[in-house]
Amino acid sequence: MSIKIEELNNRELDALKEVGNIGAGNAATALSQVLNKRIDMAVPRAKVLELSKVPEILGGAENLVVGVYLKIYGDIQGSIMFLLPTKSAEELIETLMGESEEEGLAGEISQSAIMEVGNILSSSYLNALSEFANLTVVPSTPALAYDMAGALFSTVLIELSEVSDYALLIETEFTSDGKEIDGSFFMLPDVDSLHILLKSIGVS
Repeated sequence: MSIKIEELNNRELDALKEVGNIGAGNAATALSQVLNKRIDMAVPRAKVLELSKVPEILGGAENLVVGVYLKIYGDIQGSIMFLLPTKSAEELIETLMGESEEEGLAGEISQSAIMEVGNILSSSYLNALSEFANLTVVPSTPALAYDMAGALFSTVLIELSEVSDYALLIETEFTSDGKEIDGSFFMLPDVDSLHILLKSIGVS
């Protein structure tokens, strides 16, 4: 049986939102350990979003964003992307390093740090999903993208649209030492995997 993410009923969507909340909470704990600082997390906001609308959520097609992209393998398959507006990415680098990087986000050190943090957060998110649903979920090696939101998604969308035209969006805000870091997870399980996931958490 196949279920498209845009065809979910309220009960199924609420269950996925709960999974998203648990995953985001797990990611916040991981971020706290990486930074060795207390991290406060706002209550995540979850919704199903058409992929073509993603650049709007990120501040417009010409707004620069940083993204870490992983494929998902195992009992369920699909993709997950963790996205940061440039201001949040810069705040994260400054929090990690204690100072701003001279080359900014284009620098190798900054990009390596962002990719590592994105990998840790996405993997933590998927680990929470795996434990909650009792499924084996294996992330791929992460890939980093730093571009305008429109350009980034025009290249990524070609691949993602083979899975679905919609994604589960989990938006949250992490705060550390008064600095706000806005992060967004986009999860795109394929249609067969969506059914497996919903069945595993008892709502299908």
